[in-house]
Amino acid sequence: MAMNMKELSPDLFEPAEIDTEAGETVAKKRLSYWADVRRRFLRNRGAVIGLILIVVIGLMAVFGPGMNEFNFRQQDFTAQNISPFDKIEGTHWFGTDNLGRDLWTRTWYGAGISLLIALIAAAIDLTIGVIYGAISGYFGGKVDDWMQRIIEVLVGIPNLIVIILLLIWLEPGIFPIALAIALTGWVNMARIVRAQMLQMKSQEYVLAARTLGANTRRMLTKHMLPNVMGPVIITLMFTIPNAIFFEAFLGFIGLGLRPPEASLGVLINEGYGVLQIFPYQTFFPATVLSLLMLSFNLLGDGLRDALDPKMRK
Repeated sequence: MAMNMKELSPDLFEPAEIDTEAGETVAKKRLSYWADVRRRFLRNRGAVIGLILIVVIGLMAVFGPGMNEFNFRQQDFTAQNISPFDKIEGTHWFGTDNLGRDLWTRTWYGAGISLLIALIAAAIDLTIGVIYGAISGYFGGKVDDWMQRIIEVLVGIPNLIVIILLLIWLEPGIFPIALAIALTGWVNMARIVRAQMLQMKSQEYVLAARTLGANTRRMLTKHMLPNVMGPVIITLMFTIPNAIFFEAFLGFIGLGLRPPEASLGVLINEGYGVLQIFPYQTFFPATVLSLLMLSFNLLGDGLRDALDPKMRK
């Protein structure tokens, strides 16, 4: 039976102590935006694993070719097609190819070349895409209309055809391949930057800066471009594996670097011809290529979640 309110004794209650200063204290330490981004990024195991793999592969691309006594160009016809499981004198950890060249040295050297081409292409994409998109989105009107018509024309042309035609015209090399990949790759970056600029033009802090007399250069460099760096960084992380894939594809179809130069695509192309007999010659460069692309995609996903304020819990 429920207790009657009249039967409640004051002895059953205990007065609460009120601390007037407790309401002014901060219960949790305040984090800055970038500190919160770092915290959320480190909680994403996939992104952390991707970053670790990129660092490891990058270090191996720098120091791996020097870990044994062989050169990536060095041919030895007495050591042709040696399996990594064969017990012989020497340190052919990944075996050798049909010309007796050490695959450990060539794989890590090729990984470095592929990364270099991808980074150059990504840098060109970043520079052209950010400048083009910022100008188009900031000025708007007829300037934006004309600039978007140019992008629509470029989007309508298959980028693979443009890349192949340019490489047929130019002598294949590290910079020509990177330039060919970046020739149409900047379009996506430009579109993202333009969309962000159009959105920010109506923000209060931009209108206030314009009212106070900020010129175009200051508006772009101090107020608007720093606020689009999040989407730009995320797009850049997805641009790099795309460039690695295109470089590998061009090397595989014979439009990449010329032998005896090595890249992951060139090595996969060389190993493909003897895939059924010596599968290890394709396995190692293909594994490094797959890990690189997977790592950058994991890193891009982690950065997208960490930099998006909507993902904050």
